[in-house]
Amino acid sequence: MLPTLTDRESEVAQLLVQGRSYKEIADNLSITLETVRWHIKNIYPKVGVHSRSELAWKTLRHPR
Repeated sequence: MLPTLTDRESEVAQLLVQGRSYKEIADNLSITLETVRWHIKNIYPKVGVHSRSELAWKTLRHPR
């Protein structure tokens, strides 16, 4: 994704961009829903977005 993200944040962001729900992300990564929310809370400002759709758009414009 973008270089400012941790490995775990990148995993969460990739699943989010794929359209996975928070619960699916939590189950896939074996973390709690609250942890998913925490990562997303940290991801959005780092990437400079406010929503899942903005994150997807930015990811498409700046792939790794």
